[in-house]
Amino acid sequence: MKPVGGPAFNPSHGSNYSTGRFMSFELHPDLARDGILIGRFDLCLVLLINDATYPWFVLVPQREHIRDLTDLAFDDYRMLWHESRKLSQAILKSFRGEKLNVAALGNVTPQLHVHHIVRFSDDPAWPAPIWGRNPMQPYQDAAVDQIRAQLDESTISGFVRV
Repeated sequence: MKPVGGPAFNPSHGSNYSTGRFMSFELHPDLARDGILIGRFDLCLVLLINDATYPWFVLVPQREHIRDLTDLAFDDYRMLWHESRKLSQAILKSFRGEKLNVAALGNVTPQLHVHHIVRFSDDPAWPAPIWGRNPMQPYQDAAVDQIRAQLDESTISGFVRV
């Protein structure tokens, strides 16, 4: 599965946005390399991290020069957590997870992004964090299509599949 794109990736190309508000947004190269764009909400892109070991999603607010949660405008902060809650509920149910890890770290990738990782007591890293535990196992195209279908079936309010 091809990643999102390089550093010049512009998620608003071909979108229905009626203003140029998002035209300068660029996804950080790390996220573009490791993520597969599967959808968007009003504020955030929804990436599937290209590691079939875990159902691992990332929300990325489409705002320039935002590194930490405290950098967001108040309304964007509220919207991020609203979208996070909708995604969290859907993926936990859809993947029948035992636990959901939600984290905004950004120590390596300095663009605000919020990880949503469905966890199971028999996953390879349980109960430890997943970072650096195992090499990433890329998805096959058919598996990504299946995940997209699962999200479609979840009918997440405000989520637009791409």
